[in-house]
Amino acid sequence: MTKKKSVRYKDAGVNIDEADRAVERIRKMARATFTPGVLTDIGSFGGAFRLRGFRDPVLISSADGVGTKIKLAFATGRHSTIGEDLVNHCVNDIAVQGAAPLFFLDYFATGKLDAKVTAEVVSGIARGCKANGCALIGGETAEMPGLYAPGEYDLAGFIVGAVERKRMLTGASIRAGDLLIGLPSSGLHTNGYSLARRLIPNASEPIIDELLKLHRSYLKPLRKLHDAGILKGAAHITGGGITENTPRILPQGLAARIDRGSWPVLPIFELLRKLGDIPEDDWRRTFNLGIGMIVVVSPQDESKLKLLKERWYRIGEVIRGHGVQYD
Repeated sequence: MTKKKSVRYKDAGVNIDEADRAVERIRKMARATFTPGVLTDIGSFGGAFRLRGFRDPVLISSADGVGTKIKLAFATGRHSTIGEDLVNHCVNDIAVQGAAPLFFLDYFATGKLDAKVTAEVVSGIARGCKANGCALIGGETAEMPGLYAPGEYDLAGFIVGAVERKRMLTGASIRAGDLLIGLPSSGLHTNGYSLARRLIPNASEPIIDELLKLHRSYLKPLRKLHDAGILKGAAHITGGGITENTPRILPQGLAARIDRGSWPVLPIFELLRKLGDIPEDDWRRTFNLGIGMIVVVSPQDESKLKLLKERWYRIGEVIRGHGVQYD
């Protein structure tokens, strides 16, 4: 009788040893982000976090990815910032509701695990968590042969934050006449890359640098405004641009009037518009155009914006109506 050849998991494309090496690197980086609330180490079946310092806490959570910006990481071999993009995007999404980030979990999946690439990606996640005072308490690293093209991976993030119930930002206090203040973006952030990559398939090194600029975190300026008691609402300008995101924070019956030319549109957006002859409405719904966050304040509080200690733009005001109007 012919003896059957034994088949190992590695023969099916899953390398447990490489996974162990990746997890060991991740463990060291994650531990550096731990805050006093973390009760478990990396490797536990679930991450445990003790919620302290709140009287009537509301947990705010969000999940997101980085879109096709990830394709630029594959093409350039530059993986060290894509994770930071992910964290900052998620942080912004809960910060607009007044939440302080507590902990973060990541999902990294690939066809063939490369511990070095995985560590580069997670280094960005850890750096982003550390900068935002958020603990990286766990996640999932999955090797799934045949599901992803060689050299490619998928990345997603899950964040949980908390805010006192009475300090939640709901937009309910926004009134007609309130001011719309724009905080600058650093570039495309994590939106519009499918169109950008189509328009610039063979980008030069300076353009690649521009496209890979970090998605900015707005946690610190939002906290300053909220702590000062002047923040009435905030909108993270992501997919859909100013057109789609601003109405999400406005009470029924109110609209946003945006003044064209009230802030400098970044050159990369003008270049993309010219290359694709993109219709203006589509252009405004695809990209942030240089404004990554819109905050709403009362006119009498405009002078207090100096506490931001950074550039900001008065880009419009809240009016009666529906949606967004450009003047």
